[in-house]
Amino acid sequence: MFSFVLLILMAEDITKDTSKRVDNGDTISVDYVGRLEDGTIFDTSVKEAALEAGIYNQMRDYKPLTFTVGAGQMIKGFDEGVVGMRAGEEKTLTIPPEEAYGEYNEELARELPIDAVDFTPEVGMRLVTDNGLTGTITEVSESNFVVDFNHELAGKTLIFLVRIVSVEERKG
Repeated sequence: MFSFVLLILMAEDITKDTSKRVDNGDTISVDYVGRLEDGTIFDTSVKEAALEAGIYNQMRDYKPLTFTVGAGQMIKGFDEGVVGMRAGEEKTLTIPPEEAYGEYNEELARELPIDAVDFTPEVGMRLVTDNGLTGTITEVSESNFVVDFNHELAGKTLIFLVRIVSVEERKG
């Protein structure tokens, strides 16, 4: 009898009401497909979409993304775009760079001499600095190479097809 009562109490703590609208502080799960303006899919939580787009990663677990709305876990435009939606609802969010990963900053692309490093730079190689910055080598010449420390999606408008899977109302 005790375990039955405990289960009922636990079930009441988590509200998954399909009529409830998403609000700041709610924990939600979403399925999404992220595209660039040219239609290229750059990320998704849906295995079939990843396979179709040729970006499937067998090391990844394709399942709905869970986050707390308004807690700064997501880019601003995504966070704000889901507010007011309901479980089961689909919506397309078009997010400009300033509400995503920011504008592209030329000053974050640095040219360095090849003889300053103890490896052979190659385009596409990712580097991490001592202070934790991550950059990608974008150009290599005989004597220099360029490391771009901008986020790979900086300066891009992102388009997400989002479906709300569940909404757990903020407790308290």
